[in-house]
Order: sequence, then structure tokens, then C-alpha cells
Amino acid sequence: MKHYLLFLREIAKSENPQDIYAINTFPVAVCDNIRINRSRIFQGEQWRGMITSKQRYFYGLKTHLMVTKAGHIVETFFTPGACHDVLGLRHFSFDLPHGSVIYADKAYSDYAMEDALHYAGITFKPLRKKNLKRQFPPWEVYLQHHYRKQVEVTNSLVTQLFPKSIHAVTASGFELKVYLFIIATNIKLRFRQ
Repeated sequence: MKHYLLFLREIAKSENPQDIYAINTFPVAVCDNIRINRSRIFQGEQWRGMITSKQRYFYGLKTHLMVTKAGHIVETFFTPGACHDVLGLRHFSFDLPHGSVIYADKAYSDYAMEDALHYAGITFKPLRKKNLKRQFPPWEVYLQHHYRKQVEVTNSLVTQLFPKSIHAVTASGFELKVYLFIIATNIKLRFRQ
């Protein structure tokens, strides 16, 4: 299956001549909050994360996605729910062409990583909170919002395929099922065009 993901990655990169990418995360809950104590798939506080937009906790995985301008998934991996997005940013391989531009949301503000990617020939443009330095001009903020919409759409398409609950006995089985939903979304996006 890993070779299939690499094959889809290379196709997505070859069909992205502008080299514009976006990254984001979405939560995948393994169980409801009331059942956390009985969870056998994942155990420990590192799996308890927070969905800040909904002001709600979840117990499970964070799925990190990198998508092209057209929404095709280039890279994906999982981290525990409590893992911050900046820590997850360091797990991306960034195997992208020279001159690529990556857009991200406010949770990915990391000046050191931004500088490191700049030296590698990749421009990283996360949205900035108002109290941070290195603010972008208004036209650049507009482009950031515009290109980030596609990763949000792809996140929604993946979660639409999820059943009410993903039944699994082991952690690797749970992750495998989520990977299969991501691959199915990538195939669905490919044939939609």
C-alpha cells in the first residue's frame, strides 16, 4: 500500500505545475469522550486532543495532510491527538520541487522551520496571528485564505466517507482503515475531474 501512496504522490506533484500546496490537520476520534476509560485501541493522555474550533476534546489521532492546488493528497501521516501542529510540521518530508509554495493556517507558525524551508528552496507561508512578527501584506493574506480552502475541502471529503464509528481491534488496524479512506478520497478526486 505504501508504494500506491508514493505513486499517487508523484502523479499529484506532476499534475501541479504551479507547485502550490497546502497543509492542515483534522481529528479522527477512536471513541466518544465518555468511553475513553474503556478504550483498548489507544491508551494514555497523549491521544486526547482538542478541536479548538468546536471547543471540544477528542480521543484518537490527528491526520496531517498536504494537498495540491487541485486537492490531490500528496502526503499524509498520523500523530497522537495531543500533538501540536508545529510538532507535526517537522514530520513532513517536504519532497517537493524547488520553488514550491506551501500555505498553512495559524497553528503552523514556526520561524525556524520557515527559514529552514526557505534555504531548501521552498516558500512556507502560514497565516499569522496579529501579535506575531513577519506579517504578510494584505494581498498575500488573501492568497493564503484562497489556497487554504482546498485543503479544508479535502479534509471534509475524507471525513464524509467515514462511517459513524470506525470499528477496529488494534491501533494499526484503525490507522489502516483511515488510510484506506484517504486513498479512496484521492481516487474519488482524481476521477471527479
